[in-house]
Amino acid sequence: MRLIGSLTSPYARKVRIVLAEKKLDYELVLDDPWAASPQVAQHNPLGKVPCLILDENDAIFDSRVIVEYLDALSPVGRLIPPPGRERVEVKRWEATADGIMDAATNMVFESRRPAEQQSAGNIQRQKDKIIAALRFLDDLLGDQPYCSGVNLCLADIAVGAALGYLDFRNPDLNWRPNHPNLTRLIEKLASRPSFSSTRPPSPDAH
Repeated sequence: MRLIGSLTSPYARKVRIVLAEKKLDYELVLDDPWAASPQVAQHNPLGKVPCLILDENDAIFDSRVIVEYLDALSPVGRLIPPPGRERVEVKRWEATADGIMDAATNMVFESRRPAEQQSAGNIQRQKDKIIAALRFLDDLLGDQPYCSGVNLCLADIAVGAALGYLDFRNPDLNWRPNHPNLTRLIEKLASRPSFSSTRPPSPDAH
């Protein structure tokens, strides 16, 4: 398998963490989806990363679909529960975490526009979404060791990727003081090899 992605994409990082936790072999193909002719556009009509290329050259996208496929590929360290209420809860965690990443990336893109074209209102809307989602997740986590009980699952990986992206691209949000439960979670996750080995290289990278 080949994974087309960027070292700074939180969605690609989510997939890379799943690959590491599942102990699956793959080749990482670095690509810039904002380049004039990105590689990923040959496989994903939306031109977005991550994109998983199977050995038979079939392509799977986006990150939520990819992690579903990867979790079913190997019985090692199952990350998504079987169909039922518990699975819905895990997917709700993932959807909320992905929403944080969506809002954070929108803030980044808006801030990169020429100053006279930037919308302060749009930036504030995205910030409000992030703040509301963090409050929701912090309350939902409570004093649980992990998002869905006592074991690591996809919910933790998605939330960890989202929080890591906030630290990377939106440090001014300073989310930790008001969210002690999420702070405790991210500190625990940071010690796992799957998280430490997938940290983005530097805030100046694209």
